[in-house]
Amino acid sequence: MKINSHISSLPGSYLFQEIASRIKTFEQENPKADILRLGIGDVTRPLSPYVAEKFASAARDMATAEGFRGYPPGEGYHFLIDAINKNDYAARGIALQDSEIFISDGAKTDAAAIQELFDKDCRIAFTDPVYPVYVDSNAMAGRLGTFENGRWSNAVYLPSTAENGFVPPLPEEKVDVLYLCYPNNPTGTVLTKAQLKPFVDWARQNNALIIYDAAYKAFITDEDIPRSIYEIEGAKEVAIECCSFSKTAGFTGVRCAYTVVPHQVTGRDNSGKAVSLNALWKRRTGSKNNGVSYPVQVAAAAVYDEQGRKETEETIRYYLDNARVILDALKQGGLTVYGGVHAPYIWMKTPDNMKSWDFFDYLLRNAHVVGTPGAGFGPCGEGYFRLTAFGSRETARQASGRILNMLSK
Repeated sequence: MKINSHISSLPGSYLFQEIASRIKTFEQENPKADILRLGIGDVTRPLSPYVAEKFASAARDMATAEGFRGYPPGEGYHFLIDAINKNDYAARGIALQDSEIFISDGAKTDAAAIQELFDKDCRIAFTDPVYPVYVDSNAMAGRLGTFENGRWSNAVYLPSTAENGFVPPLPEEKVDVLYLCYPNNPTGTVLTKAQLKPFVDWARQNNALIIYDAAYKAFITDEDIPRSIYEIEGAKEVAIECCSFSKTAGFTGVRCAYTVVPHQVTGRDNSGKAVSLNALWKRRTGSKNNGVSYPVQVAAAAVYDEQGRKETEETIRYYLDNARVILDALKQGGLTVYGGVHAPYIWMKTPDNMKSWDFFDYLLRNAHVVGTPGAGFGPCGEGYFRLTAFGSRETARQASGRILNMLSK
């Protein structure tokens, strides 16, 4: 059989697989090294006790004839969809129909799969640096051309750098789909409502689609920063939004997320006729997804209960405090850093203009600290390094101290 050459021609390995490989090699050579990990964005704090008990109770119900559930509804159980709609949207003045919300096992899953709705010739734009999944999924589908000098030939890159205040420019050429992620992974930066509005206006004027990844919205503490793109007028006509319980409630090992596809969002078929993307996503979901398990959806709904909300918010504050510890320490040490205020990520300029992967190896070897090379997120990530706040307070303090101590020598 003939393979999908678009996958076989992807450059190197997936970013975090390469990181894991380098760490494994170092550990084999230095078995006594105490490695502090501020690399992959995985949570470390336990689930809310209240949420965990709801999870366990639902699992126990599955052992009874009365409580057993088989295949869940493909789009999700109504009790969870209703809780999402009331708490994440209606409470912020956003009117959605329950039929516009789809439950899935992860925002990464949906962000990668959404491109199946696009024609193979659609032109795709990304902010740079960018979360790799948006790029890789479109490259696997054959939309991005060839990989040359760190860039895909058919992709449109929108630099999001310190020079433009991490506000990417609008596309200047024909683009069909634009991916945005805010609070941003990897830079930890945000857009205000005023800064996000031009992107929505551009999409409406150019019949383009925005894929908006709001996986880190729970970390926002400023009301002028939108938690949903639908806070911007007209966004329901041009935007699909991906959200997750992974970072909000520590569900990275539980797996639950949701994607919003408003009925107003449309594309065109070969005859030029408007087609509902909501209907297409529902059809695709029915064919490829048997849904998220009942106990997991019960646990996700419990996040919106008073006690569940209180306990998960405490964890968010803990991670934000970790970010502040790292951010303050690095700033006091004279390093140039961004993010870390409304996000769990700190975006650090590498010292002495070191290449990102060189700094990764240098940091691992000399300080036994792991981060993520900025170059792994795109051309504009070169010369930067991502650190995460998803660890213990002691890890945040020790890692910051080790970095500063290493650089002072």
